Amino acid sequence: MIWQPSRTLGDSAQIFTGAFYDFYYPPSGFNFDMDSFDTPIQDDPFLFDFNVEERVNDFVAYAETQASHMRTNHIMWTLGGDFQYQNAHGWFKQLDKFINWVNKDGRVNAFYSTPSIYTDEKYAANETWPLKQGDFFPYADCPHCYWTGYFTSRPALKGYVRLLSNYFMMARQLEFFVGRNPNGPNTDALWEALAVSQHHDAVSGTEKQHTANDYALRLSIAYQEAEKLVNSAFGCLVENVPKGICHSPKMQFFQCQLLNLSFCPLSESVDEMGGTLVVLVYNSLTWNRTEYIRIPVNSIHLQVMDSRGILVPSQLLPINSRLKELRRKYVKGYLGTSGGSTARYWLVFLATVPALGLNTYTISVSNEGSASASIIESMPKGSSATIRNNYLKMTLSESGLLSSIVKTGPEGNLSVESSYLYYEGNPGNDTKGADGAYLFRPIRNSASRLSISENISLITGPLVHEVWQEFSPWIHQVYRLYEGKDHVEVEYFIGPIPIDDGIGKDVIVRFSTSIDSNGVFFTDSNGRDFLKRVRDHRADWDLEVNEPVAGNYYPVNLGMYLNDDKTEFSVLVDRSVGGSSLANGQLELMLHRRLIHDDGRGVGEPLNETVCIESVCEGLIVQGKLYMQFNPSNKGSSWRRSMGQQVYSPLQLAFSSVSDGESWADNSFHSFSAMSTDYNLPENVALITLQELNTGQTLLRLAHLYEISIMRHSWTCPAKTSNQDSHNSIHYEANEDDELSTKAYVDLKKMFPKRQVKSIVETSLSANQEISKMRGRLKWRVERPDETIQVVERGGPVDHQNLIVELTPMEIRTFLLKFTEVIAL
Repeated sequence: MIWQPSRTLGDSAQIFTGAFYDFYYPPSGFNFDMDSFDTPIQDDPFLFDFNVEERVNDFVAYAETQASHMRTNHIMWTLGGDFQYQNAHGWFKQLDKFINWVNKDGRVNAFYSTPSIYTDEKYAANETWPLKQGDFFPYADCPHCYWTGYFTSRPALKGYVRLLSNYFMMARQLEFFVGRNPNGPNTDALWEALAVSQHHDAVSGTEKQHTANDYALRLSIAYQEAEKLVNSAFGCLVENVPKGICHSPKMQFFQCQLLNLSFCPLSESVDEMGGTLVVLVYNSLTWNRTEYIRIPVNSIHLQVMDSRGILVPSQLLPINSRLKELRRKYVKGYLGTSGGSTARYWLVFLATVPALGLNTYTISVSNEGSASASIIESMPKGSSATIRNNYLKMTLSESGLLSSIVKTGPEGNLSVESSYLYYEGNPGNDTKGADGAYLFRPIRNSASRLSISENISLITGPLVHEVWQEFSPWIHQVYRLYEGKDHVEVEYFIGPIPIDDGIGKDVIVRFSTSIDSNGVFFTDSNGRDFLKRVRDHRADWDLEVNEPVAGNYYPVNLGMYLNDDKTEFSVLVDRSVGGSSLANGQLELMLHRRLIHDDGRGVGEPLNETVCIESVCEGLIVQGKLYMQFNPSNKGSSWRRSMGQQVYSPLQLAFSSVSDGESWADNSFHSFSAMSTDYNLPENVALITLQELNTGQTLLRLAHLYEISIMRHSWTCPAKTSNQDSHNSIHYEANEDDELSTKAYVDLKKMFPKRQVKSIVETSLSANQEISKMRGRLKWRVERPDETIQVVERGGPVDHQNLIVELTPMEIRTFLLKFTEVIAL
């Protein structure tokens, strides 16, 4: 078949693919590894078991049977599999013999091949191939064995990989600014550790526990080297030292790896050290950003100043008890010590940071104090409650559950309830898999709802408002509304999931809205296209619904949404999870899993993550965030795309202490941007890669974020009796966004105003070939049920004088640049 995964890119990004005849294992009867009992070919006539004719006939019969299911007479035998080639010599000795004798027989031509040769022969057959659009999710290997559990398995590891993936991209930007040191510290180790984590049994969560521990350890070690580079680069930037000569900046910056646990020794001791805390905020996106910063502190007498010496409004929030408990446990597990007394407050303030740059803020003790205190109230029993900012009002029902969100302006309100539930894991049997690392298989199709505690706290203030909720002793949630922001932040703490009852559990959050979604919802495809999903339906075949829950789960990497003709409701995630819509108006996301049975798919142990601290072991606790918003129908894409970039690339914080804040302010550069001060990349373009290579070249990768209307040419042929001529027409489908699903232009001169571009060469996506030298894509003949041909535009060549890069929707372009000199930092 021909697979077109992106409806926007169509046949310009299609590939030839298909399902293997025997999974990816050897054909039955032709496995010659050391643990196989298949009959080898015996071609020595002096031995009694000479069987050349018999085995050749077996070979030919199997090949002919397989060929009867294929569109051409070129077939592939996959001679491998998991744990194969422990005896490679025996394998190849047998294969050499089979090739020799089968070819002498003449009925089948057998030879060693490659995917490239195979594809060329398939193409040369001039066959017309069926067209597959979208993706292949969800898939199953038996009626009750859907591989949808791994979408969520090991959520902490998934979150760690996501966090370090962004950190890696940010660190490579800084390497570009200050100059790469091949001898270190550099980003190479983190690159390698992240590459290993992309193994299909790594970030997927389908490895054994000790292997997952090893992945995490390698990531942690590599992160520590990259952290040295980042801290040094920040010092160089604030001291404005020219590229390539800054190795040991005077100002030392530090990062707080456990900031999510409210652990940051420098910020917590700001009242004790008697000086000034410098907070550096770095923005890896190519747009200016204004976002809230949260820093753990102990003093209530603090003031925040920006880089111009202007007082910045701030607010103190108490740190909730659940987070304090997590800090006590996990800081000790991470550092081996308790880390001292817990911080008392979050200090919150609004930071403004230039595109691809940084800004600095100072925090110091003030006798009068400037940080506003928060008002803390308990939700009255038997009555509803609300929190609001200048965009949204959230209402909690008498039960304590979220009941509605009201938006100022014409958007109106949305009835929405949020609840936590869990599916009980199926133990499986001899023919059907258990709920495990790969498989999601609940024992029943309904989930058990967790009751919310009556102890609900409301925290309000001038900058942020929060609702603290407890759904059980092992599930806590915080709703958060920031002033000036038109979305709701949801922070959750899940675990340890109890399994004392002998039942594994898949924990979900479910949002039930008033939207009439008619069984339709949308999930992202690797953060790019959003694909339409229809409950209990497959576009390519008639689905027999055997698993109405697991069979409707899809991977969610960026977010998901549903809509009707009036309203659209979106949820974004901070790591990959599984999600679905099992009833009209509902979205659910699986956030954590703890199971007690192996699903028989190769792991060989249950997915039961535990954390041991001082010989006390308990189930893993996962902390994460969701972001939700509603809009008029078809108007939510700009928020999903821009906010999705911010979620993936959060502002990076670094800290330093100075004895004299005023002296530091007079002798340091407080802000920096790599781009022209009046320039941001277009809202629909993201910087994917900015990397200095060992060759002296710079790798630049830019991506258009939006899908476009599909433009199709269709031909209408009149009936034979008609005198009318055939004609063609052009049809368009709806854009993702009316304004942003358009061509975008990036001005490289403004993107790199402090450097002069000497040369620019466009390459393939992986940057291993120049576009001009690449082999042309094969033009496959495709069965088109609607007799249409999609017209796909691509960005034009880059003029070496103007240096303007054109990007069309969903396009990613990769370049190798050379700069003549660095004009300045």
